[in-house]
Amino acid sequence: MAEKTPKVPPSPPAGAAPALDIPPERQIDLLRQMLRVRRLEERCTQLYGQGKIAGFCHLYIGQEAVAAGALACTRQDDYVITTYRDHGMALLRGIAPESIFGELMGREIGCSKGRGGSMHLFSKQTHFLGGHGIVGAHIPLGTGAAFAAKYRGEDRVTLCFFGEGAVNNGAFHESLNLAALWKLPIVYICENNRYGMGTPVERASSIYDLHRKAEGYDMDHAQIDGMEVERVFEEVGRAIKAARHDKPSFLEIRTYRFRGHSMSDPIHSHYRTKAEVEEQKERDPIKLWRESLVTREVVGDDEIKAMDKEIMEEMKAALAKAEASPEPPAETVGDYVWAE
Repeated sequence: MAEKTPKVPPSPPAGAAPALDIPPERQIDLLRQMLRVRRLEERCTQLYGQGKIAGFCHLYIGQEAVAAGALACTRQDDYVITTYRDHGMALLRGIAPESIFGELMGREIGCSKGRGGSMHLFSKQTHFLGGHGIVGAHIPLGTGAAFAAKYRGEDRVTLCFFGEGAVNNGAFHESLNLAALWKLPIVYICENNRYGMGTPVERASSIYDLHRKAEGYDMDHAQIDGMEVERVFEEVGRAIKAARHDKPSFLEIRTYRFRGHSMSDPIHSHYRTKAEVEEQKERDPIKLWRESLVTREVVGDDEIKAMDKEIMEEMKAALAKAEASPEPPAETVGDYVWAE
């Protein structure tokens, strides 16, 4: 089967004005949040290489515009649930970076007291319902959160993120059917980075434009260029507004991971070439948005460099705090297993 390059809807050239009238402060903050995710993940790369993170570690580098654009549209009482590629979502949802680093290293300062690890970040306080390691298994959980909010009469929306590898699972279809039938306040977001581990989407799905799967459930759907943060902000914001009025939707956000599926997977593997990765890096979401902000004189390049330096210092301090935290005592191994 012939290989395909990920296709996205036509977008304005870099430097064009955003489709939304986004306040300058918000535009700058979108860049800040993407940079925070990138710098956190770069630190995770170092920690894994040093053997300080055990088990699996899936990085979000390249996909930052999805988390930044989508979560900027939410309220703090909304629910967010995602996959094992969860570090960026957790950070932008409000989990402190030292708590994330600590969780990855199995320390007490971790958001799950060092018991969850990279794939299972969670925070009740921020309504971040976790990263989940089984592909597609959390989609019914997100659907349940939306059902609970509607049942209780709460004005809450659930954002349920998953990869393209999950859309052929039965749980995906059952969830969309129930959400459409019961008019649940939920937005399903497929982060289509083209590869389900090492399998291109065209080899796994009979439909290349995955958002069309929602047609079978009479659900609103759209395809978005996930390398342009303003497009994500615009479309997810519209979908959330509709969800608050009992209209669920399914968004396919075309993005690309610059690293391997996990840290154990080489960047350039047998399933994709170095040339393909380098071509996709030309559309680095941080690069595109930074150039747009500077071109439109929303912020100067020197100010961005100062912001980036501040963020790197933030991550350095957070990591030091996490490394100073002890590992949980062995006698507490049974804690948090049963409800008390």
